[in-house]
Amino acid sequence: MATRQHKVQTQLGRAAVQIFAANDRLNQILIEHLDSAAWRGKPPGKARTIAAIFTHLHNVRCKWVRLTAPHLKVPPQLHRAHCTPQQARAGLAESAARCAEMLAEALGSGGGRVKKFRRDGWGRPWPAGVEMLCYMLAHEAHHRGQVCMLAHQLGFPLPIEVASGIWNWEKVWKECGWPAGPGYNA
Repeated sequence: MATRQHKVQTQLGRAAVQIFAANDRLNQILIEHLDSAAWRGKPPGKARTIAAIFTHLHNVRCKWVRLTAPHLKVPPQLHRAHCTPQQARAGLAESAARCAEMLAEALGSGGGRVKKFRRDGWGRPWPAGVEMLCYMLAHEAHHRGQVCMLAHQLGFPLPIEVASGIWNWEKVWKECGWPAGPGYNA
């Protein structure tokens, strides 16, 4: 029984790392194809700028790592008023790597150092499990939707190949270095 549970945990950890890497690739694709004028474009109402949304994603990831896996190196935060698309891409890549390490330790064979997911200082910690990955992905997907909507509202819609391309997970998986696609270990 222990061997089977270890195998499941190892598979889950590996899948979580791959899923979060693919998730980050989706963010990178949006920034790569976003018109530079949209980056700091003033959205309607009191909404965040696209720059502020991506810095928020990075900074929240840093918070998750700091609170959940304090033994990992926490990347420096980004400042939404001064962050360039290039800085956001680099920061997001670094924070994604730390989140992947955290997920591997929580869900894989990382020695079990991550026992609880602390998503914020105000929230009750959750036992480390697939729920933490789901929460992290839902948070990021929500903000990717905001970015796509804001780019369109600002007059800089993403090309259709990009807007529909973020749903081509087989291609995204290949870009992440897993040519077999989602669900395969190759």
